[in-house]
Amino acid sequence: MTENSDLPFTSLLIDGQYYPASSAKSFSVRNPYTNNIVGYAASATSQDCTNALTSAGRAFPSWEATPHSQRRDIFLKAADLVSTTRYKEKITKAMREETAATDSMVFMNIRRVGEQLKDAAGLVSGLKGETFASALPEGYVVVQRRAMGVIFAISPWNVPVILTIRAVAVPIICGNTVVLKCSEKSPRSQSIVAELLKEAGLPPGVLNFVSMDRQDAPELTAEIIAHPLVRKINFTGSDGVGKIIAAEAAKYLKPCVFELGGKAPVVVLDDADMEKAARAIASSTVLHSGQLCMSTERVIIQRQISTILIPALIKLLSSVKAGDPLTDREAKLSALFTEDSARNVISMIEEANAAGATVLLGDVKRDGAVVQPHILNGVKPGMRLWDKECFGPVIVIAVADTLDEIVDLANASSYSLMAGLWTRDVNVALGVAARIRAGCTNINGPTVHVEPQRGYAGLGGASGYGHFDVDNFTDARMVVVHPSEERAYPVVG
Repeated sequence: MTENSDLPFTSLLIDGQYYPASSAKSFSVRNPYTNNIVGYAASATSQDCTNALTSAGRAFPSWEATPHSQRRDIFLKAADLVSTTRYKEKITKAMREETAATDSMVFMNIRRVGEQLKDAAGLVSGLKGETFASALPEGYVVVQRRAMGVIFAISPWNVPVILTIRAVAVPIICGNTVVLKCSEKSPRSQSIVAELLKEAGLPPGVLNFVSMDRQDAPELTAEIIAHPLVRKINFTGSDGVGKIIAAEAAKYLKPCVFELGGKAPVVVLDDADMEKAARAIASSTVLHSGQLCMSTERVIIQRQISTILIPALIKLLSSVKAGDPLTDREAKLSALFTEDSARNVISMIEEANAAGATVLLGDVKRDGAVVQPHILNGVKPGMRLWDKECFGPVIVIAVADTLDEIVDLANASSYSLMAGLWTRDVNVALGVAARIRAGCTNINGPTVHVEPQRGYAGLGGASGYGHFDVDNFTDARMVVVHPSEERAYPVVG
């Protein structure tokens, strides 16, 4: 099954039981920094995926009928379990080995997961309908919030535990069952979520976990989407893959929730608190080496303050080193998730430089998958580094004079997930924020920020659409109770 039986092996979870792939095929998982193999995972076959879907379909009627309080208690127990040393150590080891995560990213995943599970548990209070008088005399209407059925969830590697919880928790608490496909980069990290919920008492079949070799994924993903049991798809990842999944779903008119890419602009006006703005921008640029959909990628600065903010950003990021934080105390950032990703980041920088942008910080080089922080000035719409998500520790700067110019630059993007705005004038802040087309605009704060009661979502385009909430993972079904008295009907009387 594996070349080195001493390394961890991630199994499939189908109908509450762990299995290798039915073909016994597996694939290796490598650490992004060392490129060493750190584990193996079962590579699901078409039959394995069908078994997972069948299990989810079989489990759905009883899970939908499960009392809300019982669902809530399972999630609260999971929240307690994830705070134990045992699960903290599991998450830490898996994330460090599979994603080369720094301590800050590991801590974020561990801390936030417990909160997420409690938030999900609380959603049962929203699983209620409404009743009102019918247009018919003496009739009335009942609107019920009902689970949809089997949800196909696809979750990425970059924030493996938090985003996996998000992909499955809301659908499950709403009464749906789920087949979860993990990233081939982080199967062990993501399988911990399935293990956690299983231990907390989630019944067999409610959550099924499948991993698959990257070469097999396109065909198997299409098969799963096409399966008649699947009612909805949620996907977090790149806009390129999102388009492929959307096209497959469109063949069967199946709805989707997509959280895709980001190219967050941060607007800094002349009256901003420069020191606070610089720190927030720098942090949201390089956290997890810029591999977050909320990462700050574009900074649009009003001209007067640009002369002091740009040097401040250069100073802050000059002190941030990428490397191996486990062996080098000076390294605050780790590697990008693949050498191909690092190669693409450097290519985008080189193209922008050749087109007239100025590199203010950075060596325009990579060491394997390691890229040092970079700052570029003079990047413009039309350059790939402006138009496309970079997913690296890179800031592009544009300087403008008027609010109209600044807003136009902020909106010169197909991404609409997150934005930031710095000013001391609350009236100006609210006015400008209203003109920035983003699902969330943070005033005087970092772009890497989540409000648990609302989450974040794109407004279409390259950032996707839809929320992970009760409305998106239930159907509002209307029942009309007609009056009992005799009445005439068209045609038949």
